[in-house]
This record gives sequence, structure tokens and C-alpha cells, in this order.
Amino acid sequence: MRDFSLSTAALALNTATLGHNMPGAGAGWSAEQTLDACARRGIGGIVFWRPEIGTRATQIGQYAQQVGVKVVGLCRAPFLTGPLSLQDPRKIKDDFLRSIDETSMLNGDVLTIVVGGVEAGTKGVHESLKYVTERVADVLDYAASNGVRLALEPLHPMYGGDRSCLTTTRDALDICDQLASSWLGVAIDVYHVWWDTEISQQLRRAQNRIFGFHLCDWLAHTTDFLLDRGMMGDGVADIKGLRACVESAGYDGFCEVEVFSAQNWWKRDPEDVLDIMVERFRTVC
Repeated sequence: MRDFSLSTAALALNTATLGHNMPGAGAGWSAEQTLDACARRGIGGIVFWRPEIGTRATQIGQYAQQVGVKVVGLCRAPFLTGPLSLQDPRKIKDDFLRSIDETSMLNGDVLTIVVGGVEAGTKGVHESLKYVTERVADVLDYAASNGVRLALEPLHPMYGGDRSCLTTTRDALDICDQLASSWLGVAIDVYHVWWDTEISQQLRRAQNRIFGFHLCDWLAHTTDFLLDRGMMGDGVADIKGLRACVESAGYDGFCEVEVFSAQNWWKRDPEDVLDIMVERFRTVC
């Protein structure tokens, strides 16, 4: 395993950790302020959310280059299925293509895909996963032509109904196998996979298709399944064990801290949040 005790070059901030993906949350920093704060701490990368970017993707990407912080990627593609999606397949595809464009304009490498929940009129997840596969296949060539890798992110099963019918790394890799593109892989988030007793086996199977590794923790007494994640070290997830598996599979990219925390971390001074994030990265990850 890599030694993170002395360097933050492999650390990336997902701006959700500061609440910047949610209206009215966080300190309201601009993208430039956030980039400056990362640069001061030697944080090597950043992942933005689309609402922060708006029409300024190129400008923000250029500023990131100026301050020496790599835009690792963008969150996220639109929901492809389920009740939270745009419903109309044409609108979904159009927004999917826009999200690829935005990632490219940021000079980002990876667009994260949270696939969406169970499609209306269906039961279980099998039909919905077929729709997901078709809708990803429909944009793969476009993503490749823009130099953007697509990362399927399986979510914890509690999100299966509305946010993600894709709940296991196994199913995500099955889609990758079916579509067989070097531009399609998976993002592994501690919050969503820590419970999975198959995860080490699936990560060995993944090999070079791991496009992202997301850090946070699962609180033993969480109060909100969406907005009460723990900072690394505060919960029950075996973070070092998961990182060992990810790196044994060949992953040597950024480790992205993504902490949704409406009642705790989002209420703190963002400078303090970043300092604690750096310290935890060095000591418990």
C-alpha cells in the first residue's frame, strides 16, 4: 500500500464534503476559493458537482491548472432510470452528453454515474439494469471521443428504489463485461461497499477498471442515510482494508473524500474541515 503519512498528493476533495452540492449548504465558497484552499494544503485533486460549475467549466478547469490542483472528475451523470430521472429517454441522453462535455471542458478524467432507481412499471432491478446498460452503451463512443472515462458507482442497497438499482460491485462489473470498453469502469465508495463480503473478490476481478476510490465512513448510529456520513476514522468501515484491496487490484489514482454531513461537517468552518480531512487521510486511511 502507498504511504500517505507524509504526502497529500493522492488526496482529492469531493466538494460535497463542504456541502457545495446542496442548495443552501456549506459556506458558499466559489470554485476558485475551494481550489485555493486545496492548493494551500497540497491536496492534489478535486471533484466538483455539476450545480457548482454551471456554464463556467472551461474557466474553472483553467484556474485549477493554474493553481496546480487536478480536476479528477465531475459528479455526476443524470439518473438514467427511476423516479428521480428526467423520465424522457431523449432528455436523459441529452443531459448525459452535456455532463460528458462539462467533464471534458474541466479537463476532468472521470464522469461518475449514479444510475437511478427502479424504472416505472417494473419490479426488482433486472429490467432497470437492462435500461442502464443500454443508456450507457449509447454514449460510450461520445465519451471516448472526448477523452472522458465513465465510472459506474454502485450504491448501498438502501438506495435501490429511487437512487440506484445498481447496488453491488458485481453487477457494475457485469455491465462493464457486457459493454467491453476501456472507457467504462467502476467507482468504489467506502460508504456503499463496506458491508459487502464479496468486495475483495470483485475488486480482484475489476483490475484496471477501477476509475475512482471514495473515502468516508459509516457511522454505527447514523441519523440520516443520505446526509450523515462519517469522516474517516469515525465509523465502522475497514477503510485500510478496502484500500489494500483496491490497490492490490492495481489502482494507484486519487483517493477522493466525499462526506455528506448536513448536521455536522457542513456546519463547521470549511478551513477546519479541510485540515481534519488531511489529518485523517494521513493517519487512518
